[in-house]
Amino acid sequence: MPSHGALADIRVLDVTQVMAGPYCAMLLCDMGADVIKVEPPAGDSSRRMAGASGADSPSFNAVNRGKRGVVIDLKSAEGRGVLERLATSADVLVENFRPGVMAKLGLGYPRLAHLNPRLVYASISGYGQTGPKASRGGFDLVAQGVSGIISVTGELGRAPVKAGVPITDLGAALFAVSGILAALHYRDARTGRGQHIDTSLVEAGVALSVWEATEYFSDGGVPGPLGSAHRMSAPYQAIRCADGHITLGGANDRIFRRVCDLLGHASWADDPDYADDTARVRNRAVLARQIEAITETQSCRHWLDLFDAHDIPCGPINDYAAVVRDPQIQAREMVVETEHPTLGTIKTLGSPIKLSETPVTPARPAPLLGQHTDAVLREAGYDDAEIARLRDAKVVK
Repeated sequence: MPSHGALADIRVLDVTQVMAGPYCAMLLCDMGADVIKVEPPAGDSSRRMAGASGADSPSFNAVNRGKRGVVIDLKSAEGRGVLERLATSADVLVENFRPGVMAKLGLGYPRLAHLNPRLVYASISGYGQTGPKASRGGFDLVAQGVSGIISVTGELGRAPVKAGVPITDLGAALFAVSGILAALHYRDARTGRGQHIDTSLVEAGVALSVWEATEYFSDGGVPGPLGSAHRMSAPYQAIRCADGHITLGGANDRIFRRVCDLLGHASWADDPDYADDTARVRNRAVLARQIEAITETQSCRHWLDLFDAHDIPCGPINDYAAVVRDPQIQAREMVVETEHPTLGTIKTLGSPIKLSETPVTPARPAPLLGQHTDAVLREAGYDDAEIARLRDAKVVK
């Protein structure tokens, strides 16, 4: 079915597996790009993650919806020739092999750019294409440690804890999308030529550590874990109530004064220990205990309603069952149902990008393994006899 999305005239070759690369390509697909998922004969390894049914899994569907799927054996010379042919008519190629792998296959940026000078070629890796650690593999857990994220997550004195979501995988994907869109604009508006985009999980983790780096660069010492608290503002953290915790965002002097008034301690706002964010951050632990001595006397619902009524930023700490029931999440269509040919009706996350003229289309299933191989090869000029020969030779599937 033809796309009417913002990227409807863009074709993407998605030569990636697992998380960062597939998520990057899926975001482009949501915005209308024709994304061709290129898999090895065994398929993307995420097809075999927990909950898999044959060659399909919820994990694979979560980051590959809407794409067309082909199987090409890139270990064979003929398979590499097929990818070269597809690349001549592509706008974008995304790959997340270790640096050097695509070049060894003869499919690096210089080779494909020679065949198609308009090609935007995005490489997502663990550490980037250069530097002393470039050859190492890319794993979110490892990247969170290397980039410092684990050192500031959790609570002081407790065992190391990673961020609850694969933040470096997803961050690298988002940075790659930004680079791809910028490169497409530069190509189409100015030069007619593509370029190579190089980003990594570790760099994503470092780049997202804005407050932590600022604290260190400002002679605030080496940042450590603060639980739910903020480095640059207080009170801005989870606080205890009689039956659980809620979040409270007293993020500036004006809001903090409202918090003080509501809790019956207007004098706190004039106390030198709490006079501004610098003072409140310095004394955040004492301030949190004083606030909790009051909030512990009533339920989470009581304080949420009261803070809301006085325009004080706050919120529940939802588990994911509560997230998908939240009327705001539902109103924003952040949970969508997809009809999958083998898994039936499945739920996936919607898109956070709302475009007024070219709406995104997230409610499309991921491809079966090799589902669109024949159609894509025909579009590239292969006839039925050639496709049959490639299939018999196990070059495609």
